[in-house]
Amino acid sequence: MENYNVMLESSVPGLKLRGRGKVRDIYEDGGRLLIVATDRISAFDYILATGIPDKGRVLTQMTLFWLDFLRDMVPNHLLSTEVPAGLEGRAMWVRRAEMIEIECVARGYISGSGWKDYQRTGAICGIPLASGLRESGQLGEPIFTPATKATSGHDENISFEDVSARIGADLAAKLRDLTLAIYRRAADYALTRGIIIADTKFEFGLIDGRIALCDEVLTPDSSRFWPRETYSPGGAQPSYDKQYVRDYLESIHWNKQPPAPALPDEVARRTSEKYREAYRALSGKNL
Repeated sequence: MENYNVMLESSVPGLKLRGRGKVRDIYEDGGRLLIVATDRISAFDYILATGIPDKGRVLTQMTLFWLDFLRDMVPNHLLSTEVPAGLEGRAMWVRRAEMIEIECVARGYISGSGWKDYQRTGAICGIPLASGLRESGQLGEPIFTPATKATSGHDENISFEDVSARIGADLAAKLRDLTLAIYRRAADYALTRGIIIADTKFEFGLIDGRIALCDEVLTPDSSRFWPRETYSPGGAQPSYDKQYVRDYLESIHWNKQPPAPALPDEVARRTSEKYREAYRALSGKNL
């Protein structure tokens, strides 16, 4: 893909590779970790053969923007953005944290797995909702809909009672309240920038016994971003996330089994543009 920077896999001589996720490579150095966001993209639980130009830089810069925006609300794991050569803009040094194995999801609108759950049960994660809601409709109040963290395959939605049983009622309540408070603040700000944050997921850990915000924060990979000007409930919405890639894969009738197909240059380029557009709209800066 000419004139674009694509990194599918990182290499950092002198550091121990701790693991490679769907998008991030993690290295360890004593008491700190180096998190590198590559340009890999996954869809339907498979990593695709084609990278998305500059995607990792968008994810990292977006996370840094939000960590700064939220710094008075919650501690985080960031140490430094002074990273090894070749990784500038797409990596950050962070503190080690005792990760809490719960995906903390906030939903202000009904979409995705939440919509499917509601159609089936009239509730999301055991939270009963009013009848007659429309797909992509705004909820009266944001709700906390946690999920288990899956190392492979889909995360599984669970109830708040399940979370309490797994990590204790006190910590569960703190995570719920913090998740919803962060979501409300970010969503209110995003509206002023022309973006609806329909839902998002956070990961938290414990650092020195205190809850800290970790991993990626309010990115197009962990959130649904919709343009405010085209919002129209009653169906799926245009988005700034990887829905464009999912739509392409559905259009070619991929059976969602390996090997995952490559993407045409045009699909990868347009997806890259959507990620960069989201960053520009929310931060007011160009990548």
